[in-house]
Amino acid sequence: MSSRTASHGVVPSYLLARLAESGRFPKAAAAARQTLTAGRPPFRARIDLSIDENGDLVAQLSDAPNRSISDAGNTQRLPGALVRTEDDDPVEDAAVNEAFDGLGATFELLLTAFARNSLDDAGAPLEASVHYGVDYDNAFWDGERMVFGDGDGEVFAGFTGSITVIGHELAHGVVQHTANLEYQGQPGALNESIADVFGALTEQYLLGQSVDQATWLIGAGIFTDAVEGTALRSMIAPGTAYDDDELGRDPQPDHMSGFVRTTEDNGGVHLNSGIPNRAFALFATELGGNAWERAGTVWYRALTGGLSSTASFTQFAQATMAAATTLDEEAGGTVVADAARRAWSTVGVWEDERLPTLD
Repeated sequence: MSSRTASHGVVPSYLLARLAESGRFPKAAAAARQTLTAGRPPFRARIDLSIDENGDLVAQLSDAPNRSISDAGNTQRLPGALVRTEDDDPVEDAAVNEAFDGLGATFELLLTAFARNSLDDAGAPLEASVHYGVDYDNAFWDGERMVFGDGDGEVFAGFTGSITVIGHELAHGVVQHTANLEYQGQPGALNESIADVFGALTEQYLLGQSVDQATWLIGAGIFTDAVEGTALRSMIAPGTAYDDDELGRDPQPDHMSGFVRTTEDNGGVHLNSGIPNRAFALFATELGGNAWERAGTVWYRALTGGLSSTASFTQFAQATMAAATTLDEEAGGTVVADAARRAWSTVGVWEDERLPTLD
């Protein structure tokens, strides 16, 4: 399997590498070593019925997801046996149903918030495989489908129960069909960060949460109770998601002064994503309300507005400023652009003396 697909797992390789040396969690250590060795390897519509003012039944055709879930049967052969499709009732396997519901929640966010019909904006099917491998400690997007491991049960629980994980991985598909950001260095960190943004937005939209109610956590619930940590990452406070004697402390920086230069993790894509993550969380929080509305629209327009596949943090920030300015022009004001400028300045992508004005 190619290195491109191998790098899109939601659990960073540096965390798995740390876990692989664990003496406290022997089963999880073996699972992490196995996970690291294994790598990561048509249009539908729905009819909405309503009653008009004359009492007549009205049918409206709208976009709808086309989901299919397969069971890999604890092998690494994909896709596995098909176990649930769009028109099927829930099955007894909770992982299948959680994956099915998560794909649907992500579809609804994309359609309702951004008028995007699936990952490619053309009704692409949403496909997933569950029960991948034995004790497999990750979930990933392989370029065509979502793949879920069950976790080792000692450190990682199953991955299908986290809506932010599902939204995150499917967002890699949106990035793939838009800017197609290179998975290396700053473009790769943007790729990861944008996936985190969509993961957080999917959860917030599903739960009807405002920015103040949101946790801003990615992967909450995928650690077992044995781990001192709440999630894989915190968008609002990078570097605070976990602090465990065995796994170490969350290494994400929250400011450019802490930018990590490394050859590991595809040049720190999971590490440095904390910087643009915090910028988005600060931006959305300052604007208030629902993050998928103004803040999400700015990030989505920046991603889909001709962004280069090699975009740096500064170039992406500039693209968000342009999108924010357009949104302000539509509403009459400067609120959105001002908030975006402050967010990028706070995380050190722009210094005060070189903030863009976009006159």
